[in-house]
Amino acid sequence: MIRKQKNKSNKVTREDRVEIAFYTDPLCCWSWALQPHLFKLLEEYQGIVSLRLYLGGLIKDWKQFSDPINNISKPSQMGPLWMDAARKTGVFIDESLWVNDPPLSSYPACIAVKTAELQSEEAGLIYYKAISEAAMTKGLNIAKPEVLVSVAKRIAEHRPEIFDLNHFLKNYNNLQSRQAFKADLQQVRFHNIGRFPTIVMKPVQGRSIIMTGYRDYEVLIEALEHVIEEGIIV
Repeated sequence: MIRKQKNKSNKVTREDRVEIAFYTDPLCCWSWALQPHLFKLLEEYQGIVSLRLYLGGLIKDWKQFSDPINNISKPSQMGPLWMDAARKTGVFIDESLWVNDPPLSSYPACIAVKTAELQSEEAGLIYYKAISEAAMTKGLNIAKPEVLVSVAKRIAEHRPEIFDLNHFLKNYNNLQSRQAFKADLQQVRFHNIGRFPTIVMKPVQGRSIIMTGYRDYEVLIEALEHVIEEGIIV
């Protein structure tokens, strides 16, 4: 059921359409915690709101990664951050990944999402949700090719009308999928996105609202209604 907007005419019009740019990464615990709220918003405002994923490449490798705010420079320090995110948001997260089999990079998973997106935006979104779940709740190392393929196989079995496994296997990490990921990284740099998640609510007309970090569902609702009605930055 779509929530009715509070615009002046009390009707939903074409001008009310809003694209949400979701800057994220499969290994971002705060993005995982935000997901249920964001996808509930998309369902409730179906036909009004669309989503565009931008994969941020949180961890290229551990030689180059550093998070001074959270004092993280090696895999073993990521676990406490995941525990903190779970405690503060109430979302289940299995932080044991960072002890048992820590990913060396989030780039393989990001490229896999963009590979799925070559089929359709829906296929990309389904794969993003599945690969995030694999890391966050199942403790799977999503930097490993066999894990990426296993997730793809499971999706193809359950959603063959959306996801083609052969297409995924043929195109993973080829020039087109790497360029798609590179384009996302360029968007992250161009818009100076320094933290994940960041969402940008962009109306067809008017200005955008930018929100960085985890937000509760009602905060997202308030922001969306505001951008539809006013079209201004807050």
